[in-house]
Amino acid sequence: MVGQVDNNLMVMQICEEVAAKHGLVALLAEKPFEGINGSGKHNNWSLSTKCGTQLFNPTALAKNFGKKELLPIVMSCMCAAIDKHGDLMRMSIAAPGNDFRLGGMEAPPAVISTYLGEDMTKFLTEFMNGDVKEYVPKTSSIDLGVDILPTLTAPAEDRNRTSPFPYGGSRFEFRACGSSQNVSLVNTVLNTIVAEEFDLFADKVAAGADPIAVAQENLKNHLKVVFNGDGYAESWPAEAAERGLFVIPGQPEAISVFTKPKNIALFEKQKIFSADECHARQTVLLNAYVGVCEMECLCMIDMINQHVIPSAKKAGFSPDELSGGVKALKAGLAAVHAYHDDFKQAEVARTLRLEIMKSVRVVCDDMEAIVPQEDWTIGTYKDLLFLDQHMGKSVYSA
Repeated sequence: MVGQVDNNLMVMQICEEVAAKHGLVALLAEKPFEGINGSGKHNNWSLSTKCGTQLFNPTALAKNFGKKELLPIVMSCMCAAIDKHGDLMRMSIAAPGNDFRLGGMEAPPAVISTYLGEDMTKFLTEFMNGDVKEYVPKTSSIDLGVDILPTLTAPAEDRNRTSPFPYGGSRFEFRACGSSQNVSLVNTVLNTIVAEEFDLFADKVAAGADPIAVAQENLKNHLKVVFNGDGYAESWPAEAAERGLFVIPGQPEAISVFTKPKNIALFEKQKIFSADECHARQTVLLNAYVGVCEMECLCMIDMINQHVIPSAKKAGFSPDELSGGVKALKAGLAAVHAYHDDFKQAEVARTLRLEIMKSVRVVCDDMEAIVPQEDWTIGTYKDLLFLDQHMGKSVYSA
């Protein structure tokens, strides 16, 4: 797993360096353009025994161990981990770019749940109610409509693209990670919370409890974290809150759960982080968030002063509203700097980013719509996204 995270970081670095050699820029930001789908990173995560058996693969478990109750036991621990520690999962994906991406009809919402598919959910519900049997997933055929191509077989657990953490037949896929993220913390959190649930399960069995009964109790308490519906539905966050799931829209609030007493206790028990290390990492995450917001605000001020205002003046339009926007941005930035508490700074920075900067952006967009193209010195969406369609094939000459 560590190697895969390292490889991902290497790919990100290579993308940026190779792009620069060709006069291009590799955009790793989660949402670089308003109104256009952004990008995320899907963190495929699974567990295996030392002999190589995947714990989430029903066929492999049944074949290698011959115990039909193993799969529901594992899945019951997964449901418990996600339900009890969804706040930590949300913290692990609190990348600054996810302010704009999560729940944006292109990525999962900022609600932590899991999708298991109708077949698996039905199987676990029946197991919970006393029907202990082997799980045999259904499959469906997909005809591609081309004679020379074979018919494909789709698993029952084909992932729900509106879920942050769907089950995919032999692994879970954390779909809410930011594209610019280092996902080492994501995997650290997943490993820790699941290790904790396995630990608790083993302790109960060691004390004499029946494994099946423990798994059934887990499901009775935590199957509510399973949601197979539309994560984009407006009613889902409210329903999730009623279920008692973690609904944390903002990144600063999500980051702040790192140092909740229950989470520090968890990391210390599993010998992952000490209390001081939890506080240090939270400080780093909050400062990084504030730093990104600050850089974006300063960049916006420069763009308005150096490009938008001169373009407006050249075209004969009043720059007064734009100048007022610059003053509002500077005041918002000063408000951030007025605080010395990391969390409060991050909260104010989020307000600056999502309210003040957004309102000033509207003023700039309105000006762009009326300034003649020859007087506009900033790249338009047409320039950035359709270069090959209006500037000839020279774009490929590099």
